[in-house]
Amino acid sequence: MEKQTKIIIQDSLDALMENQDFLPELQGKMRNQAFTSLSSILSTPNKIHKSFLRIPLDDGSVVRIPSFRVQHNDALGPYKGGIRFHESVNEDEVVNLAFLMTLKNALHSVPFGGGKGGIVLDPRKYSERELNLISRKYVRYFSDVIGPDKDIPAPDVGSGAREMDWMMTEYKKITAGSPYLGSFTGKSIENGGSLGRREATGKGVYFTFRYLFHDFIKENQQQLAASDNVFAATALAHFDRPLTMAVQGFGNVGSVAALEAYKSTHINNKIVAVSDRNVTLFNEDGLDILSLVQFAATNRGDLPNTDEQLKAANITADIKGRDELLTLPVDVLLLAALEDQIHSDNMKAIQARIIVEGANAPVTQEADKFLSEQGVIIVPDILANAGGVIVSYFEWLQGRETQFYTEEEVYRLLLEKMKHTMDMIYPQFFGDPFPLRQNCYIHSVKRLSTVLYHQGQLY
Repeated sequence: MEKQTKIIIQDSLDALMENQDFLPELQGKMRNQAFTSLSSILSTPNKIHKSFLRIPLDDGSVVRIPSFRVQHNDALGPYKGGIRFHESVNEDEVVNLAFLMTLKNALHSVPFGGGKGGIVLDPRKYSERELNLISRKYVRYFSDVIGPDKDIPAPDVGSGAREMDWMMTEYKKITAGSPYLGSFTGKSIENGGSLGRREATGKGVYFTFRYLFHDFIKENQQQLAASDNVFAATALAHFDRPLTMAVQGFGNVGSVAALEAYKSTHINNKIVAVSDRNVTLFNEDGLDILSLVQFAATNRGDLPNTDEQLKAANITADIKGRDELLTLPVDVLLLAALEDQIHSDNMKAIQARIIVEGANAPVTQEADKFLSEQGVIIVPDILANAGGVIVSYFEWLQGRETQFYTEEEVYRLLLEKMKHTMDMIYPQFFGDPFPLRQNCYIHSVKRLSTVLYHQGQLY
């Protein structure tokens, strides 16, 4: 991951180095020194915090659970990033996710830096009391580095509003008398959370796809037709025709994005496959997403995985292996599970020509390069799944002002902010030789570099 991070930063800086309109004040030796400084600053985290949480379990035994808080860069504002509850969590992963948060906030002009947290556990194997204690212990162990103006955690894989409520309550207890509503985002509405926060990421993921293949292409069809850009050809080939879609992951992001697609009146898209940790469900005529959402809501988030469950839920689908979804003959893959789902072992079997990253880093660097060279459009995570951090920013603001937006206002502000970013990025993407991911990275690095230069941090 560290090597990949350095490559991303260096490639972006190399592109900016040749652009003499970027930081024209820097010339000659001074320019070389400044860009060397930028490479070092942006490719490494500011701080890595690690603790082992001492947790007494219900059976009387005591375990020590590894946990992390990584603070990558705070040039744009307080560190911001979720806390992942998952057995695969490791330091390298959390560092990389914090780095991606820095780029994501810079891309969307959100005044936060990049941070990330993680606890190495499978939350399904712990009782509610044990998870409550784990959440509170995490805050106690890291209370000196988090806070409304320092580092603001949020939910991530395996955590949600319940855990954020517990954590904020513990923070309030530890810092009695200090502002606390903005210490965590993604909280329940009753505890100062924002309406629309749970749905924000999924809605934003589908919106990036919808806006590209409906609004943007419609308005720029002639220019794209005259372009020799390979991605323009892919876009036009999929514009204004029925599209089949498969959604990997049916949690908060995948299920909401799938429901947005199911209800869409803008694009004639049909969801023919969905998957979760257990199963892929396939129906070439289209799945009943509303019934699947209702089933998952009453079955601990799981999709039906037996013929009996499908029949009881009145859902028509073929049951396939969990990972079969990725290689199905569909137009669009929406990835909303975990990282590294498309990699060197399966990249040549991918048939979709459009991939939307609802998860963080679901396509490896090698697979991204291979698929991009084939003209596959990959809408990257830092563009597509920023809805969560954008609405977290709105929640943070509402907590400071103690004035709260309606759900309609939240969605309007969210889509306006994402539209502003896409109106800036999509024209560059179809005009440059770089894939969409690289365009986003270059813009993020450009903004971060400008701020770091003016803050005098390059000496």
